[in-house]
Amino acid sequence: MDLKTVGTVFFTFAFIHSFCAPLIAKLAVRNQSHSWWQRCLHWLSEVEIIFGFWAFLFLVCMAFALGFAEPFNYVNTLSMTEPIFIFCIMMIASTKPFIWLAENFILFLSQTFHRMLKIEPVLLQFFFLITIGPLSGSLITEPAAMTITALLLFQMIQRERIDKKLLYGILAILFVNISVGGALTHFAAPPILMVARHWQWQWKDVFFNLGVPAIVTVFVNAALFVLFMKKKIISMLMPVDGDRDPMPAWVAALHIGFLGAVVYYAHQLFIFLLIFALFLIAVSLTKAWQTKMQFRSAALVGVFLASLVILGTLQSWWLEPLMQKLSGTGLYLSAIGLTAVTDNAALTYLGSLVPSLTDRSKWALVSGALAGGGLTILANAPNPAGFAILHSKFDNSALNAAELFLAALAPTLVAALSFYFLGNF
Repeated sequence: MDLKTVGTVFFTFAFIHSFCAPLIAKLAVRNQSHSWWQRCLHWLSEVEIIFGFWAFLFLVCMAFALGFAEPFNYVNTLSMTEPIFIFCIMMIASTKPFIWLAENFILFLSQTFHRMLKIEPVLLQFFFLITIGPLSGSLITEPAAMTITALLLFQMIQRERIDKKLLYGILAILFVNISVGGALTHFAAPPILMVARHWQWQWKDVFFNLGVPAIVTVFVNAALFVLFMKKKIISMLMPVDGDRDPMPAWVAALHIGFLGAVVYYAHQLFIFLLIFALFLIAVSLTKAWQTKMQFRSAALVGVFLASLVILGTLQSWWLEPLMQKLSGTGLYLSAIGLTAVTDNAALTYLGSLVPSLTDRSKWALVSGALAGGGLTILANAPNPAGFAILHSKFDNSALNAAELFLAALAPTLVAALSFYFLGNF
């Protein structure tokens, strides 16, 4: 077998392994010996580690088959800018000033509408969090929006009170809405970012062709979820109290400035790493207004995305011919399905390499990639960040991929219909 075929085999093993994660987590819990075996089982039930594990095995096999220099040569041909960028964004967005700003904004909106409509505050808070949070991704990028939204959801979810159906429903609508929420601009959502410059898409093109159906998707999904889960949300979620400690305006402004600078230089690895280093110094100097950053979660997400780059790059041999054969609605529906088994940014990037794609097919491909971004944890780059923050709320801290897929079908259908009827293909 050639290298690409072997890469597909290892990618398939990783995908199957991710579906077995809940079973492995149960085995780890049953083994109470706290031995190295129990710890190995625990780590092998972490979705982020699963893909890192199989990517590592792939590189080891490459070393034995082709020589020990080949894995290094192969990795040096890959761009790891996006995994490192998302690691930095997660670290910055998880700091107290951003959470403080988000909490107080959500509280302001919910209190204002509560006085007007007399609706339960927890319902209003959840609705605004699951709509404004994802849509803010069009400005601060999807990874930052995912981090802030997931951290606030973490406060609302009480593990001992919530049932599995509501928990997976929240995760599914979070993933779907974040996936489409960055589609109002041409620089925030990874699937759009990968092709916007190559296809010469401007802000107006993206907003009117993708942004309008994205807004409809986010609000319809949130409204339907709140409507059908109203009783469970009221009884099982805790309202956000808000941090009453004062936050100096200059500290908040400083953090916003650092986030904006990292986003602006997202394609310049050395520059945004330098900015991130300066940010860490700023955090240490403002320790009085800080809490613990999400280093573990950000590091695991970085490993996951780097592993996707290593294994996902080799999937072009079967993805590109498939996209060449399809167009319009067929390509749109196929993109939704393919996004479930490969990162949607990788999918649109591969599409940009196909010279024969028409304008209609280009919009269909990106629309499908956005609509299907919540079906699995690997469908959209920010998804692992969200689960890494919320994982302790799940049984054995493990994700049941089948439960997520089933929970995401309804919001994905809403997204699919919105892009189909309001999009441009």
